[in-house]
Amino acid sequence: MNLVEKAKNIILNPKQEWEVSKDEKTTFTSLLTGYVVPLALIGAIASFIGGYIGQEILGIKIGGTVKYGLFSAISSFIGAILGYIIVTYIVDILAPTFGSEKNLDKSARLAAYSQTAGLLAAVFNAIPSLSFLTILGVYGAYVAWLGISPMKNTPENQKAGYVIAIIAATIVISFMVSFVLSATLMKAVM
Repeated sequence: MNLVEKAKNIILNPKQEWEVSKDEKTTFTSLLTGYVVPLALIGAIASFIGGYIGQEILGIKIGGTVKYGLFSAISSFIGAILGYIIVTYIVDILAPTFGSEKNLDKSARLAAYSQTAGLLAAVFNAIPSLSFLTILGVYGAYVAWLGISPMKNTPENQKAGYVIAIIAATIVISFMVSFVLSATLMKAVM
């Protein structure tokens, strides 16, 4: 799999790319090492740069040190990896509830490719004043919507509930992972 082509196709032509992806032979592990980790590194590098630059919010200086840059990079990278792993398992565990196929590798494809927009949008963290543009990652919800049937054989009448459950679980997990990482890494790095 060509990482750049896959990411470009999943962003620009997601419907067609899901048809290609449903029959590929990627696994949970191959997606982690060959797709998620490289994309997560982009966000980690951007987060380091943004953390090192720092910014002022309401007269309070946030970041602006190498330590804060390291904290930002490590938390970004670990958060992306844990997000992929946890969302993959949630997608797979919820599958029978929504009349969908339980298959970890297809759940991994759905999780990894749906997170592409968010992983790429993390590049905006390099410039603190543009970090609000990471909101573009919500495009991943639409990508998931398009991919849920080809990947998980989800019946049409179950798609909305399944995607909403995945999004809700992802939001809750993101907050929990961020909280735990912040508490843990602040002590270790700062």
